[in-house]
Amino acid sequence: MEFSIKSGSPAKAKTGCVVVGVHEGRKLSAAAAEVDKASGGFLTEILRSGDHGGRKGSTLLLHKVRKVAADRVLLVGLGKSSEFAEGPYRAAVAAAIRALKGTGAVEAAFYLTDLPVPGRDIAWKAEQAALLAAEGTYRFDRTKSKPGTKSHLKKVALHAEGKADVEAATAAIARAGAIAAGVAMARDLGNLPANLCTPTILANEAEAMAKAHGLKCQVLGEKEIAKLGMGSFLAVAQGSREPPRFIILEHAGGPKGVAPVVLVGKGVTFDTGGISLKPAAEMDEMKYDMCGAASVIATMKAVALMKLPLNVVALVPATENMPGGKAVKPGDVVTTMSGQTVEILNTDAEGRLILCDALTYAERYKPAAVVDVATLTGAMVISLGHIATGLFANDDALAWELVASGNAAWDRAWHLPMWDDYQEALKSNFADMPNVGPRPGGAITAACFLSRFAKAYKWAHLDIAGSAWKSGAEKGATGRPVALLAHFLARRAA
Repeated sequence: MEFSIKSGSPAKAKTGCVVVGVHEGRKLSAAAAEVDKASGGFLTEILRSGDHGGRKGSTLLLHKVRKVAADRVLLVGLGKSSEFAEGPYRAAVAAAIRALKGTGAVEAAFYLTDLPVPGRDIAWKAEQAALLAAEGTYRFDRTKSKPGTKSHLKKVALHAEGKADVEAATAAIARAGAIAAGVAMARDLGNLPANLCTPTILANEAEAMAKAHGLKCQVLGEKEIAKLGMGSFLAVAQGSREPPRFIILEHAGGPKGVAPVVLVGKGVTFDTGGISLKPAAEMDEMKYDMCGAASVIATMKAVALMKLPLNVVALVPATENMPGGKAVKPGDVVTTMSGQTVEILNTDAEGRLILCDALTYAERYKPAAVVDVATLTGAMVISLGHIATGLFANDDALAWELVASGNAAWDRAWHLPMWDDYQEALKSNFADMPNVGPRPGGAITAACFLSRFAKAYKWAHLDIAGSAWKSGAEKGATGRPVALLAHFLARRAA
């Protein structure tokens, strides 16, 4: 998808389609009013006929509107003008993309960026429009014998007037292009089936991306992981015939010696639950258990494309969790890289077992901050559903920095407590700690477990179990939280 900024009247725009908005009550947006005036009141006639009522997300495509240069005019419902805000704006853009995908239009000019959105400037509106266009035209065909019908839409021009707004919107779509490329990569990796995305293949994908974008990449094998003393990581991997991989990516965009931001991503390429076997229903979705890994690898791509003047490191422990003859058993005790011992009460709580060793490894970078990303707990889905990512941190300033970045990117996270009271749930008679606590507050106690390996630096944990993928008719990886992380790192770089 190619994005650009366009100035001038919507009536004079020579393009495949001009997109304008209509509020409920037949209230035309400013751009729609210009088209209406040029066409001699044609849009007003359409609204009076009852063919379009301005309901939020509704669309009506008009062809060859008189005295309008564009081949088509798309009317998009904005809902009530008194309720128009970020959500309705995004809904309008998404609806427009869906409608345009069914047409032969190769290019379109969006005049929705003119709409006043309380508290949001032209840069936010342009970035969101570009990201939604990229999201709406995304397809995953890599595992199909024949690709599906692709959208004809290739170019989207977003309207802005005035030097300052044009410059702001231009910078926004450049950032959006980098983020969209990262989101697409994260979705591709997440959507790959586990037989085509083993730990080795995931490492190969990371190496190829790094080579293409000038990043440093190192991949450690089983012997090197063992030499580091990552006993917890290896315990999860020992039941699989697929060897584990520890992926290290580095972007040296900042001054040499300046502390980097470290991203850590859970890379369980398939999670059966191990000996604590999961139910068969929907187990196929456990190919998405590496979406934390996919998101941090893809964020590094976005960082490279944005050329951020910041040092960033990504660490990915990658493995399968299988119930083989050598698989770790409930009750086994393992020694982590930190020297702390863990009693594994539930082999299906494996993500924290691989992350804890990666968090210890992160200490060697003397990081400015560490953010881990993981599809960690079903409890997170119960807590926040599929809308918000769960956020935990040992530093409030870092937590609110991530919350603000998520709000800016519309890739939202919610800060949950991790008080010392919750640590009381992690007691074991046979090791320093168990890998699970009681069922209540499961997402919090999982974060508490990880916090015991992140005491040397400022740390935050993003539980994306509810936000990383969708089920049902829209089944597939979402690419979250690449946008959140990209905004977080861009703010750090600035």
